[in-house]
Amino acid sequence: MILQAHLHSLCLLMLYLATGYGQEGKFSGPLKPMTFSIYEGQEPSQIIFQFKANPPAVTFELTGETDNIFVIEREGLLYYNRALDRETRSTHNLQVAALDANGIIVEGPVPITIKVKDINDNRPTFLQSKYEGSVRQNSRPGKPFLYVNATDLDDPATPNGQLYYQIVIQLPMINNVMYFQINNKTGAISLTREGSQELNPAKNPSYNLVISVKDMGGQSENSFSDTTSVDIIVTENIWKAPKPVEMVENSTDPHPIKITQVRWNDPGAQYSLVDKEKLPRFPFSIDQEGDIYVTQPLDREEKDAVSKREEFHRRQDKVLCPSTYVFYAVAKDEYGKPLSYPLEIHVKVKDINDNPPTCPSPVTVFEVQENERLGNSIGTLTAHDRDEENTANSFLNYRIVEQTPKLPMDGLFLIQTYAGMLQLAKQSLKKQDTPQYNLTIEVSDKDFKTLCFVQINVIDINDQIPIFEKSDYGNLTLAEDTNIGSTILTIQATDADEPFTGSSKILYHIIKGDSEGRLGVDTDPHTNTGYVIIKKPLDFETAAVSNIVFKAENPEPLVFGVKYNASSFAKFTLIVTDVNEAPQFSQHVFQAKVSEDVAIGTKVGNVTAKDPEGLDISYSLRGDTRGWLKIDHVTGEIFSVAPLDREAGSPYRVQVVATEVGGSSLSSVSEFHLILMDVNDNPPRLAKDYTGLFFCHPLSAPGSLIFEATDDDQHLFRGPHFTFSLGSGSLQNDWEVSKINGTHARLSTRHTEFEEREYVVLIRINDGGRPPLEGIVSLPVTFCSCVEGSCFRPAGHQTGIPTVGMAVGILLTTLLVIGIILAVVFIRIKKDKGKDNVESAQASEVKPLRS
Repeated sequence: MILQAHLHSLCLLMLYLATGYGQEGKFSGPLKPMTFSIYEGQEPSQIIFQFKANPPAVTFELTGETDNIFVIEREGLLYYNRALDRETRSTHNLQVAALDANGIIVEGPVPITIKVKDINDNRPTFLQSKYEGSVRQNSRPGKPFLYVNATDLDDPATPNGQLYYQIVIQLPMINNVMYFQINNKTGAISLTREGSQELNPAKNPSYNLVISVKDMGGQSENSFSDTTSVDIIVTENIWKAPKPVEMVENSTDPHPIKITQVRWNDPGAQYSLVDKEKLPRFPFSIDQEGDIYVTQPLDREEKDAVSKREEFHRRQDKVLCPSTYVFYAVAKDEYGKPLSYPLEIHVKVKDINDNPPTCPSPVTVFEVQENERLGNSIGTLTAHDRDEENTANSFLNYRIVEQTPKLPMDGLFLIQTYAGMLQLAKQSLKKQDTPQYNLTIEVSDKDFKTLCFVQINVIDINDQIPIFEKSDYGNLTLAEDTNIGSTILTIQATDADEPFTGSSKILYHIIKGDSEGRLGVDTDPHTNTGYVIIKKPLDFETAAVSNIVFKAENPEPLVFGVKYNASSFAKFTLIVTDVNEAPQFSQHVFQAKVSEDVAIGTKVGNVTAKDPEGLDISYSLRGDTRGWLKIDHVTGEIFSVAPLDREAGSPYRVQVVATEVGGSSLSSVSEFHLILMDVNDNPPRLAKDYTGLFFCHPLSAPGSLIFEATDDDQHLFRGPHFTFSLGSGSLQNDWEVSKINGTHARLSTRHTEFEEREYVVLIRINDGGRPPLEGIVSLPVTFCSCVEGSCFRPAGHQTGIPTVGMAVGILLTTLLVIGIILAVVFIRIKKDKGKDNVESAQASEVKPLRS
């Protein structure tokens, strides 16, 4: 036995060395509290750790939850002799102690914790081999009605014990659409949206589902699984909208009155109503049994008016049934969540004849011409009734009950009984008989009568034409520069029709001799006098003599058989005299575009002007402040006489003067704008003055500074694209420059061995233009001692500032001059009579300064 024990220990030691456990500090060490994690199911005789004893300890002892699995050898090798099972015990709490040769504990015991790590060695199992449940037709999608549950002995904190539920089969499967769904993690079964809409117990009263569950979260091909069967009965949904309800308006029965009801499929639902139309008064309620009540009398006309007002404000389609209340019944669970979709409730208010007819206005006014023929319509009286349209309650009858005056006879008018249209009944009217008739008309429905009043005005017919007081207004001579708006002639026509009507009002039109529309005629509405005015400038050159013809007519059409004749026409002759006018440019502003680098003497544009009298024109420039241009005095062509520069100003604006040659030498002015197109003629430069660049001396690491470049040329929308390099090859050992973007670059030091002084770094900047231009700029960079991040520079001698020695000399000289002046003053004071001892004392104080 002893030999076998030694051989076993030797084998374990060889295994220990072969597996690397002999590495000091990793798999071996002194006796101390430790925790080990070991996967379940591994082969036995696996070494866990090698404990080392300190004298006088010679052996080790293991106690605690060993379960005859864990063993420690005398040499301190801790191992297990058979596979662990996490489901039997997930943690083993052991104690190890070190013993001396007499078996006495000399160190420890210390706690050793063995945590058994899970492997997927258990399959999930459903709690039931078959489940049964029921669901209501039209139940809310996603609301669980049944749960299936499975268990897995593996660790739920690992994928081994994470279960994944899935519907494998649905029978029957209609149109390949799933009516049921399952929550993959909880096993909650609910309806899909399609199932909520399509389940019908009349067609398919039951369904069977096969549900699978997998461990490893369903993500591994090696996962274990189980299946179960679910039988589902579909029951009828009693949560249905009731039939529309009809209520007679203005009911005198005691309220509230039950009018309908709704019921949820199960008891315990909480019911409420939702006003769809957002009415100012909602006269309905519901109790917790689902019974719906009307709480007060309903008024159909009130509901109709509110619906039409809402229709107007919302700009929506016409309300199909404005006298019907539409609202929703809602059922919620104890947590306030809807159990299903709301039910729409319709309550129609039945009309009773409770409104009399109303007139459209206190007095309705119509007009009829005095020659109107019998049977012609005069107008239609449209009364209103607030009761329901197209019913006996709102069906109206019209009847004339009185005509005033009864001249030349009674019964001159008739009215259509149902349409309300008034017509002439016996003869045409004459205004000289009476200019106005008043009718009293009875409007009635089956229960009510209302009197409406109609006034009929007899109007004169347009059977007289306007007649000019004279047909020829002679000749009128005007200068062509007569002011616009001037009244040049007064004309007059008369009309024998009734004054101040459309039949007697006169409008004057120029129908001949003024195709350019230079003249117009304004009419005085009280006197029908016409005033001829100038609307556009007169022009001797185009129309020296014009024969103008007027026509006088009424806005109302003439009656049949009457026509305008020569009496409604008149004429006059307009003679325009010449006035010397200034030249006229063809444009208010002339514009040209040239490149800024055109050669001197290049034609850059031209202007044109004409003199109305046909005189020659001389051109000149005004405002050519830069002296860039000249103009040909005869042709108006403009040339460059000096280099142009877009950067100095573009567009370049000057005035062009056109002066007539001879005559009164009148002139006019136009603008000439010269747009200069850019060429690349400006080298790059620094965007600002970089005089304060510095590095703190000594440098601890290479540093860098950023600078910006620009130029004065015009750039595209993307901006300039400069390239940067050092201006001298001798700088490359100390400096480097790198481009950041099109306008910015970074100047960096290549080392840290710089002297404490100022360096001038030359930078070459190229603009990449056509042709490319480059400039060399200087960046002064100072290496100096720093105080709190700022450069500290000892004051040195600068031009115009005295040195210390000079300052001391100036100070002594100043003091000497002051002393001499004081001495002279005090000597004179001493010689004066009447000086007191204080003055003598003062003189003695300055005495040393005199020596």
